[in-house]
Amino acid sequence: MKHLTYKEIRDKYIQFFKDNNHKEIPSSPLVPEDDPSVLFVNAGMLPLVPFLTGTTHPKGPRLVNSQRCLRTGDIDEVGDNFHCTTFEMLGNWSLNDYFKKEAITLTVKFFVEELGLDINKIYATVFEGEKGIPQDNESIGAWEEIFKSYDIDAKVGKGERIEPLNREENWWGLPTGGPCGPDSEIFYKLDNGELVEIGNNVFMEYLLEDGKYKPLGIHNVDFGGGLDRLTTVIQEVDSIFQTDIYKPILEKVKEISNNDILESQRIIVDHIKAATWIVMDGVIPSKSQQGYILRRLIRRAVRHGKKLNIGDIFTREIATIAIDQFKVIYPQLEDQKEYILNIIEKEEKAFNNTIKKGLKILEKMLKKKSQLTGEDAFTLYETYGFPIELTKEILKERKLKLTSPEDFDKAEVRHQEKSRTSSSGMFKGGLADSSEMSTHYHTATHLLLAALRQVLGEQVYQKGSNITPERLRLDYPNDNKLTPEQITKVENIVNEVIEKGLEISFEEVSKEKALELVPFAAFSEKYGDTVKLYYIGPKENPFSLEICNGPHVSNTNELGKFKISKQENVGAGTKRIKAILQ
Repeated sequence: MKHLTYKEIRDKYIQFFKDNNHKEIPSSPLVPEDDPSVLFVNAGMLPLVPFLTGTTHPKGPRLVNSQRCLRTGDIDEVGDNFHCTTFEMLGNWSLNDYFKKEAITLTVKFFVEELGLDINKIYATVFEGEKGIPQDNESIGAWEEIFKSYDIDAKVGKGERIEPLNREENWWGLPTGGPCGPDSEIFYKLDNGELVEIGNNVFMEYLLEDGKYKPLGIHNVDFGGGLDRLTTVIQEVDSIFQTDIYKPILEKVKEISNNDILESQRIIVDHIKAATWIVMDGVIPSKSQQGYILRRLIRRAVRHGKKLNIGDIFTREIATIAIDQFKVIYPQLEDQKEYILNIIEKEEKAFNNTIKKGLKILEKMLKKKSQLTGEDAFTLYETYGFPIELTKEILKERKLKLTSPEDFDKAEVRHQEKSRTSSSGMFKGGLADSSEMSTHYHTATHLLLAALRQVLGEQVYQKGSNITPERLRLDYPNDNKLTPEQITKVENIVNEVIEKGLEISFEEVSKEKALELVPFAAFSEKYGDTVKLYYIGPKENPFSLEICNGPHVSNTNELGKFKISKQENVGAGTKRIKAILQ
């Protein structure tokens, strides 16, 4: 096995697929654009959803990148050997180009020839077939041929080198419908006998529609492999925190710790590193959505700093090293360094003040009753952010114990279930909603942005947006909220354009030309060399001109009446508008 740094692995992966006629696409921001179904990009394929359903990608049918991702479901699991909140997903795609045999062959060739993995330690799983869908014999045949070329007699069956498994293990798709298909996972056997997944090829060849599986009509390949986990295998260490990705950050945490609790040290490393990425991509701590996750991560890191008896303000110091670790890959980390550090440190200080308030509430509780229950401890934690460890410590100093401590866990489980239930209604689906109303609201967002420029000036641009079937949301730079007169003016401009019935069209042009025409384009770093320019109105004098992948209605008269429903302050110099179509 070759001894490689994580950046060398990343660079080799991208170069290998570029050498095999793939075009590199940039990593998209963590906050998905116009996608209400998820808070953060959680897989490499998420930004490519429109192109997996038939839309032509400007860079062609073969693509490769390393996409930064965040999975909120893993936050509570961080602290073990492999779980992390943010990571990079190596991805390559075939959009109705090559299929199973070539995809699997390319994957194995990269692992064995480029990284030096031992083919004798590689295992595979495939879809065994069920419910009218046959076993994936094409993938089985591809694996048999590959192993045979290395003089390995690979058997197919339960517990064998090529193992067919059921839908739960080897099928990708959403219960709500859409493109789906079998997948083939690749595993590597470690010296201790453990099998670790290092990649997965998803073969989208079916369409789930009205509860039935039909041929998709096109065939796509979506490969995904976690760079962090792969680096752990290549560098032959026991956890991701021992790799050169995390080790320098962990060493600093250990240096300032006064207790040696490895789980807490790992949590601080992961959460502060994640916070630097999230702030880099335009999020600030708040009480809802992405901002709530950021706040939770920073405060959880601070809480574990208390467990390690780290006395002083420390997050800035850790965040500085995290930025240094990744600035070569994401230069914007260095560009925004002071801003990122100030945001994180400010939240740490705010949480420390919260803890002081929590102490006062705890004192009041103890005056009313001689003992506190696990339920009381959870109220302190949930309402005031007061860590249960501090509650126990204070009680111990007073020779008291927490009664029914198990009630804390029960209350936390109830709260998590309540949160999941409320979130499932808001973020259902898992992929971009391309319903008729979402398409209407996406188009209306373009009209709103153009109207704001007329009223406030050409300095206005889209800093972020969120579209649901119920409303649109647009963030834009401005010092003040719109006055009532400005609201009326913006609404009138948009509604006049809707009534005019302007046609909507697009053309594909070079990125350079597009940015000349749309100088304030949002998220320009993620565009390919060729982009789509959407015109609302005649091309020679459009009402709106934006770089976008869609979807849009064909004429503004399809939209209905536009009305601004709410304004909010998002942060210093950033305002938010929510609007509806009636």
